[in-house]
Amino acid sequence: MCRGVISNNRISRISAERLSSLVALETLDLSNNNIMEVRAGAFPPLPLKNLLMNNNRISTLEHGCFSNLSGSLLVLKLNKNRLSSIPPKIFPLPHLQHLELSRNRVRRIEGLTFHGLHGLRSLKIQRNGITRLMDGAFWGLNNMEVLQLEYNNLTEVSKGWLYGLLTLQQLHLSHNAISRIKPDAWEFCQKLAELDLSWNQLSRLEEGSFVGLSVLEQLHIGNNRISFIADGAFRGLANLQALDLKYNEISWTIEDMNGPFSALDNLRKLFLQGNRIRSVTRKSFTGLDMLEQLDLSNNAIMSVQANAFSQMKKLAELHLNTSSLLCDCQLKWFSPWVAEHAFLPLVNASCAHPHLLKGKSVFAVAQEEFVCDDFPKPQITVQPETQSAIKGTNVTFVCSAASSSDSPMTFAWKKDNEILNDAEIHNQAHLRSQVSEVTEYTTTLQLRHVEFSSEGRYQCVISNHFGSSYSTKAKLTVHSKQYIYIKYMCMCINIYVYFFLC
Repeated sequence: MCRGVISNNRISRISAERLSSLVALETLDLSNNNIMEVRAGAFPPLPLKNLLMNNNRISTLEHGCFSNLSGSLLVLKLNKNRLSSIPPKIFPLPHLQHLELSRNRVRRIEGLTFHGLHGLRSLKIQRNGITRLMDGAFWGLNNMEVLQLEYNNLTEVSKGWLYGLLTLQQLHLSHNAISRIKPDAWEFCQKLAELDLSWNQLSRLEEGSFVGLSVLEQLHIGNNRISFIADGAFRGLANLQALDLKYNEISWTIEDMNGPFSALDNLRKLFLQGNRIRSVTRKSFTGLDMLEQLDLSNNAIMSVQANAFSQMKKLAELHLNTSSLLCDCQLKWFSPWVAEHAFLPLVNASCAHPHLLKGKSVFAVAQEEFVCDDFPKPQITVQPETQSAIKGTNVTFVCSAASSSDSPMTFAWKKDNEILNDAEIHNQAHLRSQVSEVTEYTTTLQLRHVEFSSEGRYQCVISNHFGSSYSTKAKLTVHSKQYIYIKYMCMCINIYVYFFLC
């Protein structure tokens, strides 16, 4: 193989005349020079397979600049230049397999930009500041397997710019500004095996966020702002083996939802570090029968219900570190279970309550020291009730909880699993009796002039330093006045018919 290295010089122009004699040249390295443009016909007909032009000053690519290399070129690297745009159909290179355009100044990629690259397998366009990918931006890349778009300024994922990527296996979109995944976004890339959306601005995972990714094996969505995961958000990901959700805000999903990961039948690894999780319940990991590795580190976990991990028969690694445990009688099971499964080297856990055990490793607490003579974490005592209402009337939901702690209490109401930020809420507290150390807290949600849009399931969340308690979900149904009138008339008719027949 003939290799020409002309890098690290001060070359400012590509001379076809000087290159024409290199008839056996397969690799040409022009990196680290002062080349500012690549003109049409810059390269003579050569059997070049690899062309490297990284770290130059290239700002212009003329049509026809690579035409004489169309029969042989396999690798083209134009990283760290000054390209601000990529002219459509500038690459008539049907055999090219790898194209790199990272660290340029491209802000927008038009449709058909890469048309003609029928053999391309990987494309790298990181660190360009790209804000827009137009519909059909990658159309024609019929053999594309890897697309790397990290460190840009993309704000959404849509099927328009993914059109044509039928063979794509890896899509890297980390370190962008993506806040939205449009419905049916993945319609044209259903062979995707790895998707990286970490370090973006996603706040919600909707029911259709990943529809169509039936062969996906790895999903990275850590370091976002996710606080809401809809029921069924992971439905259809039957082949997913690794899910990275670290450093989001999904504590309520883990603490309250009924099996949020239940659709992930083949999941092997789940990463949930740094999600402000305070409680792990029996239903948190329902359905994860095949899980082998679970990372719950960097969460201030206060309680872990018995049997929270019992269905995970293949669990080989459990990472957990917390100094916030409520070491009462409900935690008796934890130390023996950790020891039995040989997780001791991976678990660092100490007590925060009661005061006598504060700071003590949970594995050094004797079984008789786990007592339940108080309950600092709120316990729901009055559940909100399901109701029906006439459109335009007022509705009140009431919820109460008791706690033996004087820790400040916070109250929130949710509708269909989402926080009601602007709701009319009234809170009060009172001692159960003069001699009691238990305080009962009541929160009232007032809905005025309800509409049909007010229908849904309402739930209260009462929290203090020791954790959160979630009420049952009360359903509100709103009827029109005509409905009530018709229902009343039907009842009267039924009564009349009954007495007439009797």
